[in-house]
Amino acid sequence: MSILPKKNDLGFFEVRMESIGGLGANLAGKMLAEAGVVGAGLNGVSFSSYGSEKKGSPVKAHIRFCDIDTQIRDTTPVEHPHVVVVFHESLYKTMDVTSGVTEDSIILVNSTGTPEEVKAKLKLKAGTVAVIDAIGIALEEQNKVNMAMMGAIFRIVDFLDPQIMRDVIRKSLEKKYPQAVEPALRTFERAYNEVQFQTFKLEEGDAFPVFVRHDTPVLGYETQPMGGVIVNPGNSILKNLSISRSGMMPHYHEDKCIHCAACDNVCPDFCFVWEEQPDKRGRPQMFLQGIDYQYCKGCLKCVIACPTEALTGEREEGNYGEEHRVPHRFDLAANV
Repeated sequence: MSILPKKNDLGFFEVRMESIGGLGANLAGKMLAEAGVVGAGLNGVSFSSYGSEKKGSPVKAHIRFCDIDTQIRDTTPVEHPHVVVVFHESLYKTMDVTSGVTEDSIILVNSTGTPEEVKAKLKLKAGTVAVIDAIGIALEEQNKVNMAMMGAIFRIVDFLDPQIMRDVIRKSLEKKYPQAVEPALRTFERAYNEVQFQTFKLEEGDAFPVFVRHDTPVLGYETQPMGGVIVNPGNSILKNLSISRSGMMPHYHEDKCIHCAACDNVCPDFCFVWEEQPDKRGRPQMFLQGIDYQYCKGCLKCVIACPTEALTGEREEGNYGEEHRVPHRFDLAANV
């Protein structure tokens, strides 16, 4: 008898991981597939899709499981996942991370919020929402976010044996990185025990939106503007790097700032906002007003450069970036 709790028309149980480069979703997908194949006796496959292979760029990992007598001949992206794993909560701002989910889907999110708060942010109609503070656990245990996410996955995907995953972790790390084995196991165990989840039913008269593939073009031959006008050009002013932050961000303490611009000299993305004002003697001088967190990817180079501790590296929580953002005053862009 099959141990898979659900299957699609092709006999697959499918998982999609939404992440950014540097959080380890690709490795997590491979380890999850290995645990299903070696430990549970299933057929399984794992593959990833991403653009530029660098930290902060969007990454998707796709995993399929099926019974041993079913062949896997499909390596297309997972469009209707039974489980969605969101490694970075802010991804919902720029990507449709819940694309293709149904009332029976499970959505696991790396977040400090409650399942109700996450459901509201993702604008979900229904489903099971699970949350785990993977970044917090990883920082405390000095390990990787993907190990925390794996612990939470094995709690909600209960047809897989967590002991098999522990063995996979040891096998993967003990030869090259033996010092990382115990922190990884502690991270896995904490997430397994600390994940919270809640199921929400679809309200009467409500329905899920019609599924549209993520790569469906908005503009076609019938909707393209006259003359082929480019309506959304690539522009560094309009970029948003906030989804690249992986847990830490700089906080600005104005009372300690001497306006030396050491932070601005090392910032790779021009996050600091300045304004010319008279100093105590009436001479014009540039004074730091704050940080435009839209452009901050959390590299913390400014914290290292600051000579007066006017900038400190802090854990990113809630909507701190939006609430404390000091927008740049660009004259050539609107709605920034």
